[in-house]
Amino acid sequence: MSSLPSSSRGRGRRIKVLVAKMGLDGHDRGAKVVARALRDAGFEVIYTGLRQTPEQVAYAAVQEDVDVVGVSLLSGAHFPLMRRLIAKLKELGAEDIPVVLGGTIPVIDVEPLKKMGVREVFLPGTSLKEIIETIRRLAEERRARGETLAVSASRERGQGD
Repeated sequence: MSSLPSSSRGRGRRIKVLVAKMGLDGHDRGAKVVARALRDAGFEVIYTGLRQTPEQVAYAAVQEDVDVVGVSLLSGAHFPLMRRLIAKLKELGAEDIPVVLGGTIPVIDVEPLKKMGVREVFLPGTSLKEIIETIRRLAEERRARGETLAVSASRERGQGD
């Protein structure tokens, strides 16, 4: 569970997404297209810029209190980079933030990435509509889990008084 208070993730604010480019991949047109589509759909989007480390992305996700992290990778380094990102999010107590990945990912790598903890993998040709709908669903699920945990914690505190 995130170390951030669940009240900061309430339903009253727009869905916040961090769009990240990690590693040496210098091609960011796709990430910018997705970021613009998410903004046009009403999301708040933070774009990290090029050549971020997984650790920088994890820290930014926690600091910005995002609902979802979206990573764009074209370099072929998706396994080591995603492994480090997911590990750092867990270390920071933010393993509840869903991570999605898009780019030139071989189909054979999709299931191993999901087993690693990547919630969704968007392959070339995925529509912007599908990306938006998936990110919205993941953010809403995370918020619902956070609200359930907050209610449970509140009840436990109330019973102990």
